[in-house]
Amino acid sequence: MTGEHGLVRAADPPGALRVLLIAGSSRRRLHCAGLDSKARALTQRLAGRLPPGWEIDVEDLGNERGRARIQSCSGCVSTSMALCCWPCNCYSPNDPVEPDLMWNLDLYGRLERADAWAIVGPVHWNAPTSNLKLMFDRLVCMSGGNPRPDLIDGKDPRKARELERSPRWRELTANHLEGRTAAFFCYGDAGGDELDETGRPRILRHREYLDPRLDRYQDGRDTYAPLVQQCRYSGIEVPDRLWRYVEFGRGRSYSEDQAEHLAAEPALRDFDDWAGEFARFVRAKGRVPPRPPQRSAV
Repeated sequence: MTGEHGLVRAADPPGALRVLLIAGSSRRRLHCAGLDSKARALTQRLAGRLPPGWEIDVEDLGNERGRARIQSCSGCVSTSMALCCWPCNCYSPNDPVEPDLMWNLDLYGRLERADAWAIVGPVHWNAPTSNLKLMFDRLVCMSGGNPRPDLIDGKDPRKARELERSPRWRELTANHLEGRTAAFFCYGDAGGDELDETGRPRILRHREYLDPRLDRYQDGRDTYAPLVQQCRYSGIEVPDRLWRYVEFGRGRSYSEDQAEHLAAEPALRDFDDWAGEFARFVRAKGRVPPRPPQRSAV
């Protein structure tokens, strides 16, 4: 990776496949965590293993001091689907009042330009990271969102509800990113060295509060099921073999389970296998044809 984020390698020749790689951990060296994440290291590894000629765009969603965060979804769709605009207009680029990383990093445009996305992230409490969840919450508009905010004066709830009830709405609503591919590689540590032989935390005093048999998904990849389901619901293809989970650092302290330790991890072979599957699938599928432009207002 040649920079902190952005285009790593331009398409050569023009018209070649374009992929967006996203590191979904919250950790960054330039914030409280003090070290960069395994997700960042794995995303860099993936970038180096993709075929020559592909355009590779990389983003790290980790927290940095002084950088905007992804603002939360305002829930406009619950008022009216037509009030939820594509791309999201609840926030705007470089807003000093409500700075938003989705807009400041042009993530809507970069997701749309890419033929495929590869998302790498850790499991936090049997779920995706908060930064990844925020990003996908803000992508609710890719599934049926209103591409014509001018028809509702930008954000008028009354006009949005009228538009949604009109015959014209069926001409406007669409899955705006349909046809792309998304791949997910998530990883956990099975509690590191925190658990005893029963699967409970060693420091837990009220042991009756926790039944380890009920505490975890049977398959760790299901922790990312909400993101996968959202993609599939929105017309984004997530092949089963491109949705993968592994464990790093089982039985080790967190300080001994860092990016610097990945080279000794047997599970790194699983990542490389996933990276190869991603490259083969995306190459075979080819470019995503552009969507036709929306009709102009009458």
